[in-house]
Amino acid sequence: MTKVIETSQEITKYKVEEGRRLFSATHEEILSGLTTDVYFVKTKEILKQIGHDQTVVTAEVFARRPGVVAGIEETLNLLRDLNVEVWSLDEGERFEPKDVIMRIKGSYSEFGIYETALLGVLASSTGWATAAAQVKEVAGDKPFFCFGARHVHPAVAPVMERAAIIGGAQGAACILGAKLLGLEPVGTVPHALFLLIGDTLEGAQAYDRIMPPESPRTILVDTFKDEVEESLRLAEAMGENLAGIRLDTPSERGGVTPGLVSEVRAKLDLAGFQHVKIFVSGGLTLEKIKSLSEAGADSFGVGSYISAAPPIDMTMDIKEVDGKPVAKRGRIPGLTPAPELKKRLG
Repeated sequence: MTKVIETSQEITKYKVEEGRRLFSATHEEILSGLTTDVYFVKTKEILKQIGHDQTVVTAEVFARRPGVVAGIEETLNLLRDLNVEVWSLDEGERFEPKDVIMRIKGSYSEFGIYETALLGVLASSTGWATAAAQVKEVAGDKPFFCFGARHVHPAVAPVMERAAIIGGAQGAACILGAKLLGLEPVGTVPHALFLLIGDTLEGAQAYDRIMPPESPRTILVDTFKDEVEESLRLAEAMGENLAGIRLDTPSERGGVTPGLVSEVRAKLDLAGFQHVKIFVSGGLTLEKIKSLSEAGADSFGVGSYISAAPPIDMTMDIKEVDGKPVAKRGRIPGLTPAPELKKRLG
């Protein structure tokens, strides 16, 4: 079991190993308390010195704005080896401002040191899941996939993409993010392949020849030629093997517009390629998704709208000490009615 930091002296003596290549915290460092705010360690040390380290409290976690909760499973894993009882909402469940998302009962010295970490897990994951839920609401029955890993630190990329799937995404490009939920990652090839080969059709045919049958044949068409021209060229050469085309036109060329989507759809239909779907990506917002969907887009790759979503700030309040209702000024003492909570630990 990981040794948890107990005193200020231990913090002073702690040295980061020389030659550390990555700055993200390891699982062991998080569990040991190294990512906590230092004042929680000082509090734990003081409580032990004055004989209050076994005082049992009940704490509640809530958010100030509504959302879709994610990060519950990871938070429970953080607390799993402690002598505490935990109640929470289900992952993917919607909540309103001030709703209790999690309740923890145990000695404060047992779990207080993890307040920073568990609030961070819930705040970030819930922010990403909430953004994904907003995309789902706009996209309706049309699928979307999270392509946001390149916009965040790699240490949290799988956490973000997992949260996006909980929020409503049908899949994710990040390998670990998808695998954490038992899914296969989604994606074909980048512009780099076509730039190296020198021709979109040649690259598409190589993909079709080499990739396994279950790998989707959805091909980028904006690397070299006009998107409509390239879409028809691929469809004529590949026939039924072409499942879809992907529009990812850069902003320097005007980006993906409803007019472009409408033209591609119309020209493919007129040429007899109604089976070819249109997948769009590149700086998509809720407004763009709505307009592109109305123009004929069939599915979406969403990156920065999800990855850049602000965390939904979480607060932990102690509401009982030794079974007696308490609260700091401005809050109501005692447990908040929360019938939606389910017993998870203890």
